[in-house]
Amino acid sequence: MKRFVLLFLTWLWLLPLTAQVLNPAHWSYSARALSNDEVELTLSVQLDAGWHIYSQHSSEGGPIALQVTFEESDGYVRLGAMQEPKPHEEMDEVFGVVVRSFEGTVKFRQKIRRRTDKEFVVRGSLYYQLCNEGSCIAPDDVPFAVKVPAAKEAASGQAQPDTQDTPDAPDQTEPATLPEGPNGTVGTTGTDQPVETNASDGLWAIFFGALGFGVITMFTPCVFPMIPMTVNYFMHGNENKRKSRRQARFFGLSIVFIFTVLGALLSLFFGPDVLNLVGTHGVTNLIFFAVFFIFALSFFGLFEIKMPERWVNKSDEQADKGGWLAPFFIALTTVLISFSCTGPIIGGALVGFATSVANRWVALLTMLGFGIGFALPFTLLAMFPSMVGNMKSGGWMNAVKVVFAFLELAFGLKFLQMADLYWGWHLLDREVYLALWIVIFGLTGLYLLGKIRFKGDEKVEHIGVVRLMLAIVTLSFTVYMVPGMWGAPLNAIAGFLPPMDTQDFNIERTVMEHGGTRSNSEARLPADRKYADRLHLPAGFEGFYDIEEAKEYARTQGKPVFIDFTGRNCANCREMEQVAWADARARKLLNEEFVICALYADMNDIELPEAEWLKDANGRTVKTLGRRNLHYQIEAFNQNAQPCYVVVDCDGRQVSPEVYVYDPKRSASGKADSFVEFLERSVAAFKDRTGKR
Repeated sequence: MKRFVLLFLTWLWLLPLTAQVLNPAHWSYSARALSNDEVELTLSVQLDAGWHIYSQHSSEGGPIALQVTFEESDGYVRLGAMQEPKPHEEMDEVFGVVVRSFEGTVKFRQKIRRRTDKEFVVRGSLYYQLCNEGSCIAPDDVPFAVKVPAAKEAASGQAQPDTQDTPDAPDQTEPATLPEGPNGTVGTTGTDQPVETNASDGLWAIFFGALGFGVITMFTPCVFPMIPMTVNYFMHGNENKRKSRRQARFFGLSIVFIFTVLGALLSLFFGPDVLNLVGTHGVTNLIFFAVFFIFALSFFGLFEIKMPERWVNKSDEQADKGGWLAPFFIALTTVLISFSCTGPIIGGALVGFATSVANRWVALLTMLGFGIGFALPFTLLAMFPSMVGNMKSGGWMNAVKVVFAFLELAFGLKFLQMADLYWGWHLLDREVYLALWIVIFGLTGLYLLGKIRFKGDEKVEHIGVVRLMLAIVTLSFTVYMVPGMWGAPLNAIAGFLPPMDTQDFNIERTVMEHGGTRSNSEARLPADRKYADRLHLPAGFEGFYDIEEAKEYARTQGKPVFIDFTGRNCANCREMEQVAWADARARKLLNEEFVICALYADMNDIELPEAEWLKDANGRTVKTLGRRNLHYQIEAFNQNAQPCYVVVDCDGRQVSPEVYVYDPKRSASGKADSFVEFLERSVAAFKDRTGKR
């Protein structure tokens, strides 16, 4: 009895440890006859709450897409590409691309044509990446098998879907990727519904952002002078004050209606597929750069973008006829005349919002919000005309227009940079991009101080307080960006900048590579480290990419090995590097007290030499670097998610009191503090073990 109780308590103690190996994806498979010779295979995955898998049509440079590989067979031939439901899509600031993912239950369907009437089995493997808010699970091959019944069985009445849960193999926390088949159109099949996602926060942000842009246009030189003229109509056009106010409200609603109709048309004709293309393709990003650049030149005064005069005159004639149609045509005339100033702002807002959230109704929400913001000042002033006397135009309106031009130019570079990344031109690497922004915002500051003048500008005799404050903010921002030319992370604007690995000159990396201040031993790492030509550590750090090499080097240095289980496509890994590794305390500890070893769990495009192949727990041969690193993480530390940190000695025995895993609930400072504490405890534990205190 005592032995039984002891075994039971031991099992309870080990249970949390075994639970650390995550398996949030639960697969099942079935086959359904569509006709005597056509069969539909369904690969269904149930994801645990908070986890998501990535679409097989994910953008390059983002998370690893789902791929499916089918083994060759004489029993069937595939018909077209694997179909999937509509994914959730959003712009990811870390990867800089639109990320497409699924949550909950997802079904992928593949049609096949049988070549035999006998029963056969469709075999293949899934390869995918899984992520939640806290970590990602590196991809590995997950085998599957779907039994297709004999033709007579399938044809005689009831189709016999053979649903079979994935054997114990899925317990391997393996992310997968779907079809490797021919390119095809993604479609929603059968009764599959799009995965429900909560995008309301992003849509509300778009609405209020567009509303703000609409209000701002009131201060442009094309719009501001129209306010007194428009308001004057409602002040003197009607003897009845109550009726005048009703018409003023109708005027405002007409402006909103005009913009909303335009937004609805854009939404109907440019749906989700077009928005997907907008966010990722090089051609569309080049077009948007050209749009921003042309609008910037227009705001600088090189030329003026106008609606055709015939449209404006026609609308003006209708407004002169009076009645309830008059406020509508005054609204239409206002919209048309103001186009030379509102056009660039609307265009910029539409492009920016469309590439930040891929949703069919982005254009409608943008135009609705913009219309409300644009109409609000006109409507309020028309209802309360006494306020107009306090508003004076002047040269400040042209200044607003020129500042908008600088901003259009700066933000337009973001689209050129996306095209540059798409085609791999390397024209806008990080330091080139920063140099352009530094110049643009520096010139903006000088313009605000009156040192530069454009067409239509009045001579600045003195600087007002508002203009001075704006100049201080702009020039301070310019100075803030300067250290980025030498590799500073610039976290506040990281989402607008090209990736750090495009930076040709990084002072921290250069110091490290050329013998700058290093660890206590002042020794350089071997130049012939494995995979050092393909893999990299964050700027300011240097280490190994093979655990055996790291352990041997640690033996000569008398130091522990800090193992960083990471991934090339791991957004949370990049976040930890930016907020925790970059902390001065962590940097000092890592560089002075440890031998760093980064083990990439998703580098499956690096093949291992045959002598280094091994078998995993399921008897599969591990042939790639990523799978070997993932296998080591699971076997040695019961973990399979990244980022994950552990400290071992030169014999591979764990030194750190615990395995450090990413916690998304912590703030940036909390992540840094907890990471530093982990390193300090690991150093103390190593010194206690080796008697070095």
